[in-house]
Amino acid sequence: MAIDPSVIMLTGRTAVVTGGGRGIGRGIAEAMAAFGAKVAIWERDRDACDAAAADLGVLGVVADVRDSAQVDAALERTVGELGEVSILVNNAGGVFKSGLLDTSENGWDALYRSNLRHVLLCTQRVARRLVDARIGGSVINLTSIEGVRAAPGYAAYAAAKAGVVNYTRTAALELAPHGIRVNALAPDLTLTEGIIELSGGAMSPDARMPYIPMNRAGRVDEIAGVAVFLASEMSSYLTGQTIHVDGGTQAAGGWYHHPQTGEYHLGPLP
Repeated sequence: MAIDPSVIMLTGRTAVVTGGGRGIGRGIAEAMAAFGAKVAIWERDRDACDAAAADLGVLGVVADVRDSAQVDAALERTVGELGEVSILVNNAGGVFKSGLLDTSENGWDALYRSNLRHVLLCTQRVARRLVDARIGGSVINLTSIEGVRAAPGYAAYAAAKAGVVNYTRTAALELAPHGIRVNALAPDLTLTEGIIELSGGAMSPDARMPYIPMNRAGRVDEIAGVAVFLASEMSSYLTGQTIHVDGGTQAAGGWYHHPQTGEYHLGPLP
């Protein structure tokens, strides 16, 4: 049976992207809108929210998705203005270095709330409405390469991202009978404006990165393209999966390009 190209379109559907004011979230929001979706950005930074909403022509809702009352209010407003939400992208997150021996309870809780708690809150609220309305949908959770490998110095962050991976699997099984698919995206290093700024310009599309098999960082649009695929009917039989959009890092398992020869080398670079 031939594939109708129109199934990639999101026309008439409402999508929510949390943390959509900048970086990967903003790129996904832009892509969803380009493929026909009515898009709402839920973003706690008012300036970033307003700027992204104006630039992209989408609904901007100032909300801290770590707070259940704000999630409920954001969802009510979004449904009222755009219609029932059938695409949810749980993109919001945050990271700071916190070694195992130095992590405080407050630090652990902060990283959990930033990276995992809101995934439950937002998925639960949206899914409840879809189940009641007997409407299918797609939930896309942003995790990280750090969710499937050790991350020295970032134990709490990595644990939260690993939680997103397993939550994705379990939520997919519970929601499958209702026609709601749940998948995750796991990027490696991606060239967002924040990463470029923090690197002092060292990170660029032309920078060679031998620890990534494709020898470069990812682009925001490359993450966004897979998000559109997961939101669309092109992926109608795909659920419970974590897709590594990482240039081959997860598959490499410790193999690196030698900086002089270009040949693969197992273990630390010489």
